[in-house]
Amino acid sequence: MNSHIVTLNAGSSSIKFALFQRKENEVSMLASGLAEMTGRDRHIEAHDAAGATLQEDRWSQSDGSSFHDEALRRILSWRGRALPGAEISAVGHRVVHGGVHYDAPVLVAGEVLDRLRALVPLAPLHQPHNIDGIVAARNAWPQARQVACFDTAFHRNHPFVNDVFALPRRFYAEGVRRYGFHGLSYEYIARRLAQISPAHAAGRVVVAHLGNGASMCAMKNGRSVASSMGLTALDGLPMGTRCGQLDPGVVLYLMQEKKLGAGEISDLLYKESGLKGLSGLSHDMRELEASDLPEAAQAIDYFIFRIRRELGGLAAVLQGLDAVVFCGGIGENSRLVRERALEGMEWLGVELDHDANRANAEIISSANSRVRAFVIPTDEEQMIARHTFDLAGG
Repeated sequence: MNSHIVTLNAGSSSIKFALFQRKENEVSMLASGLAEMTGRDRHIEAHDAAGATLQEDRWSQSDGSSFHDEALRRILSWRGRALPGAEISAVGHRVVHGGVHYDAPVLVAGEVLDRLRALVPLAPLHQPHNIDGIVAARNAWPQARQVACFDTAFHRNHPFVNDVFALPRRFYAEGVRRYGFHGLSYEYIARRLAQISPAHAAGRVVVAHLGNGASMCAMKNGRSVASSMGLTALDGLPMGTRCGQLDPGVVLYLMQEKKLGAGEISDLLYKESGLKGLSGLSHDMRELEASDLPEAAQAIDYFIFRIRRELGGLAAVLQGLDAVVFCGGIGENSRLVRERALEGMEWLGVELDHDANRANAEIISSANSRVRAFVIPTDEEQMIARHTFDLAGG
């Protein structure tokens, strides 16, 4: 007997969705799609497993209405085209923040939704859309179980020194601590690396998840021991529109001297900074790489500088390095970013194979490199599907 589930992965500017089935112990994707916004343009594309188009929908949104609300409505109208008559037993959701309560996926019942709403201030770009997806899916499939899969769960067993801020201890007890994010991606990479190269997966690995949201994670024997992100998804690397690491004194300056309120500061740090703010052009690395503007080049320079700085710091945490993995939209596709991130890193044991890097090969380090460098496409939907089937899909 086959069991079917839907996965929803709502980001700040996109929603990924997919239909999976499990037959015995095999989990396979039947259809997948992406709703995305670029400026005022919005579009949805969905394809079956063979690549045939199931849905292609474009619209312009200039009336101030929510992209996520409209995209979810259109996604839910798609469900019958993917597999007519399929009975959905469960819906798996990527939820960015699980706080102190959740170190594993959970069924959404009882007080779970209230706890997730309480975490909105810690992930304002994502958490509201994650919750909206759960509510919309409940309405669309009232008989299906809803499963929340957390981006923070993979990092919940960090050593104390990688989990704490140097604030009075009462704040740590209240949950003000380093959570780390992109955990579903890192969990998938840990499993996939164990298939590709078990010896490296069992060693000291730094994974760079580089996309519109970007972070890096140190793993030892497949487990997270440190992350570049902290209490919120603002810390660490600069991102598409997020600032990354910032002296907290800057926030005090913005409040005291510029008289900005909390909402204005939030919008500045989450929506107007990062690659977009530095370049004055775009949050999209493809546009920046194609641009001749010096500001675009400087934004890329800073992005790469922070990757290199985090790589050195995480290697120190691990007391050495056996492998580096690039994943995410930029990590998987930008030859320039990978090349410049690893350029001159022979002191750390990494020697790049430029031809392999230009070919987007799975292994981009040279035969002489002591540290192996991989490019591994991540698959958060696969992790959400597996967790959902394990917890509720049968």
